[in-house]
Amino acid sequence: MGRLAEAFSELPAYASPLDSPATVEAMGAVLEQVAGRMGDNYPYFHPLYAGQMLKPPHPVARAAYALATAINPNNHARDGGRASSQMEIEAVAEIARMFGWEQYLGHLTSGGTFANLEALWVAGQLAPGKRILAQEQAHYTHKRITSVLQLPFSTVASDNLGRMDMNALEDELCRGDVSTVVATMGTTALGSVDPLPEILSLRERYGFRVHLDAAYGGYFRLIADQLEEPARLAFQAMDQADSIVVDPHKHGLQPYGCGCVLFRDPSVGRFYKHDSPYTYFTSHELHLGEISLECSRAGAAAVALWATQRLLPLTVGGEFASGLAAGHRAALELDRRIRSNDSANGSFGPFSGLPELDIVVWQAGAGSPEENSAMAQQIFDDCAALNLHLALVQLPGAMFARYDGTSHSDALVTCLRSVLMKPEHEQWLDRIWERLISATGQRLARTKG
Repeated sequence: MGRLAEAFSELPAYASPLDSPATVEAMGAVLEQVAGRMGDNYPYFHPLYAGQMLKPPHPVARAAYALATAINPNNHARDGGRASSQMEIEAVAEIARMFGWEQYLGHLTSGGTFANLEALWVAGQLAPGKRILAQEQAHYTHKRITSVLQLPFSTVASDNLGRMDMNALEDELCRGDVSTVVATMGTTALGSVDPLPEILSLRERYGFRVHLDAAYGGYFRLIADQLEEPARLAFQAMDQADSIVVDPHKHGLQPYGCGCVLFRDPSVGRFYKHDSPYTYFTSHELHLGEISLECSRAGAAAVALWATQRLLPLTVGGEFASGLAAGHRAALELDRRIRSNDSANGSFGPFSGLPELDIVVWQAGAGSPEENSAMAQQIFDDCAALNLHLALVQLPGAMFARYDGTSHSDALVTCLRSVLMKPEHEQWLDRIWERLISATGQRLARTKG
């Protein structure tokens, strides 16, 4: 704070009522209450939290965010966030370079939902009334977004690995009314990666936009060479898309909310143009607010992202990329142990394919869908009692290795799910596994008893 205060040292001093001893004491008392209330949470920051996509912000991001809030800039216009707007431009440029783009239009948003909304809004401006397609395992917000935008939307079937089915996609494209195909670069439930090279090949024949929802998986572009071939080829082809969304508040080590939308063709900025003299009268340069549907945007989010990327550049082989690789290795190892355990005593039902990114899913038990679902819920609860926090997800039984083709096996099954997105998960995997096996063994013993 001292260095920041120096920048404004020429201003006359003033007394703030917030500096009074009584106010400071009152704030301390309130913060004590806040700390008590915030303790009523899962330990999202700890390696034993391996459930949802929750990753602690890097300390430099937290510090930079807090420092920026002393100014509280608004990146809607240059005169509302002069320094933070420039830092946003620089931070977004580094993200664009990660995807192989030097020429682009892009900015930060409040999160992936709004970033996807902007991308599909531009798609609707380019082709009014035409359909948007996304696969069954794509994020549910695409259907909501297109409803808000009053654009027709259709769901494309996925295969048993959770990827978009290319035959089903081509059936939809043959109807001739599709403007945009949303390819998911890491589904929320499974971490599955849509076959982007094949989608791009169909684009050559049918002429549609390709939008990449890489909110969760986008940063894996940095370790594409360490992924299995289908995912590797998909991430290597990301530069050929028309628009990309990525969430720095997922793998990018940022506080919520921080999303990013990028367009390969900068000319789509024409759809954003508007007149707003009460916010744009002090600068002749392009404002970030002129290429965003959002108005007020937290400049502190841009400052935190800029600081994190300055400390941990988005480079192949760098420290940031190494953290992603650690999570990927942890997922592969957990999956290996699940398959080994299934072979030994049948207590788990592994997914049909290997983890593509850092998400692992598996069935619990070896009974009917109803029995396995109940067992998953029980193991989830027993793991939580041991301070291991997993997640639950409902998936078709056909996605699992034990699928036998019978009708009941294709029913939705509640499964266990783990997102190993913290680099520390790799070192903590033995302790995670011990608790999982302990909880599973206890539950099986009770069931047999």
